[in-house]
Amino acid sequence: MIFTPEHEQFRKSVRDFVEKDLNPYADEWEEAGIWPGHELLPKLAAVGGLGLEYDPEYGGQGADHSFTVVLAEELGRADCAGVPMGIAVQAAMATPALARFGSHELKKQYLVPALAGEMVCSVAVSEPDAGSDVAGIRTRARRDGDDWVIDGRKMWITNGTQADWLCLLARTSDEGGYQGMSMIVVPTDAPGFSVGRRIKKMGNHSSDTGELVFDSVRVPVSNTIGEIGRGFQMQMAQFQDERLIGSYMAYAGARRAIDRTIDYLRVRQAFGKPLLANQHLKYRLAELIAEVDLLKEYCYAAAERVVAGEDATRMATIAKLKAGRLAREVADAAVQFHGGMGYASEYWVERYYRDVRLISIGGGADEVMLRIIALLEGMDQR
Repeated sequence: MIFTPEHEQFRKSVRDFVEKDLNPYADEWEEAGIWPGHELLPKLAAVGGLGLEYDPEYGGQGADHSFTVVLAEELGRADCAGVPMGIAVQAAMATPALARFGSHELKKQYLVPALAGEMVCSVAVSEPDAGSDVAGIRTRARRDGDDWVIDGRKMWITNGTQADWLCLLARTSDEGGYQGMSMIVVPTDAPGFSVGRRIKKMGNHSSDTGELVFDSVRVPVSNTIGEIGRGFQMQMAQFQDERLIGSYMAYAGARRAIDRTIDYLRVRQAFGKPLLANQHLKYRLAELIAEVDLLKEYCYAAAERVVAGEDATRMATIAKLKAGRLAREVADAAVQFHGGMGYASEYWVERYYRDVRLISIGGGADEVMLRIIALLEGMDQR
């Protein structure tokens, strides 16, 4: 992938945003258990960081997918993973289906303010009994005249406690399995909607994660994104956006963690010399650098396929699988090589170790990625 001066100018703008508007406050937001989306997103929108691939008519940038790569790489350099994850939900997880399939009126009402950072949004798919198994969702939208009446619960919803609207996947017919689901925009000020609780997590503390309750929530049928009954298919496409941007952030974060570990080993003395003089340590780091390079180049190839308008499902799946596993390897080495400092909560390594564990779970667990690969390879015998 070749980055132009325009890419590099955008990279600098996002890096400045991360270094000035995000990193200085990361500790504060981690302690608070939430990031200020309504304050931070307009600043990112001001540098063109939201709606990169969307129609300028609705506030998008009209750019191609290569600019999403740049955005993700710079977000991956943040001092925490929670805030970048919240931003990624806004930029590439809750909005793609609306941008691609939503009506003009729906996009004017919800996409435009989301891309300006004026509304925080979230994607509501997972449920207490249906995480990676999307076909198992039970939240139901029953039609009553020109309205949907929604009942159910959603779980593990990033940005869920502060979102102004949700991209909700719900059952809209009695068809089971993958059939009969629709994608609906639900404003969170609708009567009957509530946040059941904010979920405490191992890592990503600055990302608010909610359990959401729908008790006869009434929204217009015109809030349906695209065709009624095609929600599952739209969400599967939206998952590819999620898995790609997550993979880009993962390799960028892993490389930064390696670089910071090298810096530490240069100055940390043991047995009369810097720790970096230990052959085992530097060879292990060299090996991890090679693995990160391979993942990055694979992701670039996937991104080029997206830019060309080709299907990148297979590559997005493999990238997501390998990104989660490699990030864990890097985090484990970083903790080990920092010794006691790597285990101390006051140092960056401990947070990185906790945060990256989510990569192999969120957006489809490793086992789901393996299942998809097996299916793509024709190994679908039961």
